[in-house]
Amino acid sequence: MFSVDMQTIKPVGEFGSQAWCQAVADFGVKILQANTFPDDLCWGFSEIYTCPPDRLIGDQWPQSGYYFMIKNGEISGGIGVTQECLALSGFHVKMRWAYICNQSATKYGSVGQRQRSVEEGILKDEMAAYLGVVPDLGGIDNPVWPQSIIVALSAGTEEGAGLHNIAASLQSPSPEFSGLPTTSLGVPIFSEMSDEQKIDFLTLCAVEQD
Repeated sequence: MFSVDMQTIKPVGEFGSQAWCQAVADFGVKILQANTFPDDLCWGFSEIYTCPPDRLIGDQWPQSGYYFMIKNGEISGGIGVTQECLALSGFHVKMRWAYICNQSATKYGSVGQRQRSVEEGILKDEMAAYLGVVPDLGGIDNPVWPQSIIVALSAGTEEGAGLHNIAASLQSPSPEFSGLPTTSLGVPIFSEMSDEQKIDFLTLCAVEQD
């Protein structure tokens, strides 16, 4: 079982930055390597963040995201997301950077995870009410979670560890969210934004506005 002193984990970069993606991918690989899985297990984890700020991408880093995977006993991972990983059943996220960025820095256990999902649903609903149409913010494609993977990645979560809390600890703040109204978990509250903030947030989410 993987173990790490959470006090030693410090921010390395903004959500979706190359440094942050590499660090999270490295931890994902380490966690899988520290556990035992069925020999024939093939499973992939990937996250792709669409429309991030220009400062986070470039010619050498055109697509923000990372992955890790296990295929027939071989564990690998890294920055960018490979087609080999995407072809595996697993957990594959492709979402607007701004929709999930700020709250990803919040540490929580299973209760917090469920509450985050509720609050993100409210955020999307409030954006839809304002726009008159449901915005396409991305999603998760047919998630598959083998029990052995759940146990490995969530070990220690209720005590502040686990993959999510490691990733949150590695994340530094992004300036776009400074001054925005948010829940205690960091999810933006669209209904409490000023008119200017609403326009700015929708623009950040790359959502078309009339």
